[in-house]
Amino acid sequence: MQTSLSFNVTGSGPALVILHGLFGSGTNWRRIADNLKHHWQVFTPDLPNHGKSPWVTNMSYPAQARAVVQFIQQHALERPVLLGHSMGGKTAMTVALTTQIKLRALVVADIAPVTYQHSHGPLARTLQQLDLTNLTSRQQADQALAGDIPDRTLRQFLLQNLELRNNTLHWRLNLDVINTQIDSLSGFPEVVAPYDGPTLFIYGSRSDYIDATHTSTIKSLFPQSQMHAIANAGHWLQAEQPEAFLSALEDFLSS
Repeated sequence: MQTSLSFNVTGSGPALVILHGLFGSGTNWRRIADNLKHHWQVFTPDLPNHGKSPWVTNMSYPAQARAVVQFIQQHALERPVLLGHSMGGKTAMTVALTTQIKLRALVVADIAPVTYQHSHGPLARTLQQLDLTNLTSRQQADQALAGDIPDRTLRQFLLQNLELRNNTLHWRLNLDVINTQIDSLSGFPEVVAPYDGPTLFIYGSRSDYIDATHTSTIKSLFPQSQMHAIANAGHWLQAEQPEAFLSALEDFLSS
């Protein structure tokens, strides 16, 4: 089934497709895209069940990879660079490892091709359980979530997914499906062959999503990969240290 992803595009040059993480959207990457647009045509799609893209019942990594392949084919993108963060990084790796799409390069931001023990399940359930009936603004929703999600920066990120329609707040996230499948998103699909194209794993020095125990798995699946740590950054490295992130990305893409 065709799934036409909502997207923004800016710039001109070779194609670069950026895949956001769980609870995100393409607009989260606007600043990065604006900095790359002078040398790249940057596409920032919303992945299924996020942003303005269609809601679907299957958001496994193979299913998300198929949606990305369809996007690349629909827009006739020839050998794009694929950059993915977190869930989007696992989706990007799945595209590289399991499909016939030819990539110019692969960039994976703060995620490894492994199964994680921690899950965003509690966070997804908190959002789903929020009663929006009598809320009419993000500020009210922020106050309602503060007890369960004390990190204000995280709340502000999540609340970008709320929109007001007919004086009622609605999630742009398909929280029903996300909640039923979120544990599987902590895993990574079985693959049979490595991806031998140029690959950059870029991660935050304060993040616990990539560490030394992941190196052998990364190298076995991505033998041409490079590793680059961004100092003083956690999981959302592109937002916390955008200049350092861009510098590392541009150095890799120009090499």
